[in-house]
Amino acid sequence: MDAIRTENLTKKYALGWRRGKLLALERLNLRVHEGEVYGLLGPNGSGKSTTLKLILGLVTRTEGEAWIFDVPCDQVASRLHVGFLPENPYFYRYLTGVETLEFYGRLCGMRGAALQKRIDALLELVGLARARDRRLAGYSKGMLQRIGLAQALVHDPKLLLLDEPTAGVDPIGSRDIRDLILRLKQMGKTVLLCSHLLAQVQDVCDRIGILNLGQMILEGDVRTLIRDQRRLSFTVQNLPAEGQARVEEAVRAAGGQVIAVEHPQTTLESLFLDALRKDERGMRQHD
Repeated sequence: MDAIRTENLTKKYALGWRRGKLLALERLNLRVHEGEVYGLLGPNGSGKSTTLKLILGLVTRTEGEAWIFDVPCDQVASRLHVGFLPENPYFYRYLTGVETLEFYGRLCGMRGAALQKRIDALLELVGLARARDRRLAGYSKGMLQRIGLAQALVHDPKLLLLDEPTAGVDPIGSRDIRDLILRLKQMGKTVLLCSHLLAQVQDVCDRIGILNLGQMILEGDVRTLIRDQRRLSFTVQNLPAEGQARVEEAVRAAGGQVIAVEHPQTTLESLFLDALRKDERGMRQHD
């Protein structure tokens, strides 16, 4: 089953009297498989956040359809198993970590000992057990992002939507959040991740899609996409020096073994920038 499915999902924003409309997302066909981590990438204004808002029903679609676990996204029931961390979450800074999770747990209908047990487990999971009784006003940016992940997980959702979860976080905090996302995957959660940190996306995502100016311009398996298709590398074993310049057949004749013939990998950052350069609409827009 697909955790998220969209068909021709389109969003146009009205710009005001006689100013026409802004096309934020155009005919997006997206599939996020259950149990995978999917990275949605793109420059500012590409349509990433609009996609998340449409999936969550926070804005109304102009055209197309969207489903969460086969339930239409315009139905409240579609969001019963979804956790969401926005790019700039707002918290009541006078509450402690425990009180914050109690608040969100009660909003989800949780009560009593089951809620307290869940809070203890989440604070341990996100590394905030020692700061459980500290007010959020004293939390660092990284700690706020982690309490945001905890609130998104409080009702044990099957699907998590994370919009720039490491925004403004230092390298150590960013690494901790990356490791947490990998742990969530091991727990069987599905994650749709929007991020500008391409190295982090490369580490945690199974598949990615790149948006530019509201359109999907590249999508696929991360390991497949970052292979450099223009070059081949030969890994050779027991090859004398005089045979190094030969091709595969000559390697065998020279007494060596071809261990692997494969495409060397580039980086997700290079792939991302190359995809934008090839998109003529993007070149015109950014020039």
